[in-house]
Amino acid sequence: MESFQTHLLLLSLLTILILANWMVSASHDSASFNRSSFPDGFIFGTASSAYQFEGGAKDDGRGQSNWDFYTHKYPGKIRDHSNGDVAIDSYHRFKEDVATMKDFRLDAYRFSISWSRVLPHGKLGRGINKKGVQYYNNLINELISKGIQPFVTLFHWDIPQALDEEYGGFLSPQIIDDFQDYAELCFKEFGDRVKYWITLNEPWSYTNGAFNLGIFPPGRCSKWVGDCTGGNSATEPYLGTYHQLLAHAAAVKAYKEKYQASQKGKIGISLVSDWMVPISEDISTKAAAKRSLDFMFGWFMQPLTYGDYPQSMKNLVGNRLPKFSVKQSKMVKGSFDFLGLNYYTANYITNVPLSSDVKMSYYADVHANRSTSRNGIPIGPMAGSDWLFMYPRGIWDLLLYTKRKYNNPMIYITENGVSELNNSTQTLEEALTDNMRIDYFYRHLLFVKKAIKEGVNVRGYFAWSLFDNFEWAYGYTVRFGIHYVDFKNGLKRYPKRSAYWFKRFLHG
Repeated sequence: MESFQTHLLLLSLLTILILANWMVSASHDSASFNRSSFPDGFIFGTASSAYQFEGGAKDDGRGQSNWDFYTHKYPGKIRDHSNGDVAIDSYHRFKEDVATMKDFRLDAYRFSISWSRVLPHGKLGRGINKKGVQYYNNLINELISKGIQPFVTLFHWDIPQALDEEYGGFLSPQIIDDFQDYAELCFKEFGDRVKYWITLNEPWSYTNGAFNLGIFPPGRCSKWVGDCTGGNSATEPYLGTYHQLLAHAAAVKAYKEKYQASQKGKIGISLVSDWMVPISEDISTKAAAKRSLDFMFGWFMQPLTYGDYPQSMKNLVGNRLPKFSVKQSKMVKGSFDFLGLNYYTANYITNVPLSSDVKMSYYADVHANRSTSRNGIPIGPMAGSDWLFMYPRGIWDLLLYTKRKYNNPMIYITENGVSELNNSTQTLEEALTDNMRIDYFYRHLLFVKKAIKEGVNVRGYFAWSLFDNFEWAYGYTVRFGIHYVDFKNGLKRYPKRSAYWFKRFLHG
């Protein structure tokens, strides 16, 4: 009798699971909502970056990057003590990976070039690595032969270590000329085929990680902020951003003056922003939410659109905020054909009154606290990453905000995705059942469609990411891919349930 009851209970549980899975599939039916729901010419793709995907760290003359140095010098800074020496080995497997994209009918693939793979010592005058150039030529040609448009990012956080050691990387104005030289090399070598260029990926994330929190190389921060060997979280984040914006503008100016007319491409920048939700209707709280957007998104978008920083930043940061000269302001203003926008999550915002007792840092300057819950209730379901909570309407809010405040630029959603924990106790079948990711994509795409209907000029959407990969300070402890990568058994790729859903969505 007891075994019969146990059997009946298991059967009931199985039935519930099957029904739950069916309901997920049914509620995300790609027959009624698919790529044809979007305007003609709308681009769908997936995104990646060199250090997270390529591997081949010492292959064919590649120079050392800041992430190579950092992950080996300070392995404890990475959650599982791992690195990107091999990553998912796309350096050697790009043909099979492109075949996967072709099977999906992806319109485009966003990838980044490893600066130290083409310029091992960082500077143009110190030698070009022809094998590195050839790799990217091979990848670009393979993509185009399969009908896939390359979207190329020039800087996705991996600077040649030689430049970090020589002058401190983006803390020095010397980086501007070196970045322009590197960008021009890429325009010359690949620009006849690459029609979409992105100068920088998420300069906010790089600045915040490298110079405020010290969790990205070179790991700089004030001693009261984190475990860093040096740095100043009250000044260096602003300096790093200033030089990133000037390097971006210099590369764009060179492209527009020397290459755009003949190559007929477009150039932009990819920014990231969370959506900021006031935790209450109080006036000071709403002001804090706007200020938080200024300090994350407006810090970059305001100079790019209007030539100067948000007024709230100028008021609160004062002379620690580097000033643009008249010439620099003109060069930065309008220096993009399109805006890449990365969106993942949202935060509740609480106002923090001004106080002389607070030690200065970039985060303290905002005078606002972020949280992921209100009265103990999360802002949305938590993902595998402890900072990422699902809040799909945030992408709609952010798109409408950008339209209103920044003159409705041409936008590509260059990253959007969700993680799950890398759970070694799961079976492969369990690991491939990622219904939460299907729900994430479905709901975010619905809100993107809604924003387009309301006049936002969105031209494309890139899912992060095609494969699980090295997730920076998280190492391989979280998975963002629509394909599972078996890190213990030859890096074999397996499609997750979300891959099948995305494929049906694209096939219509």
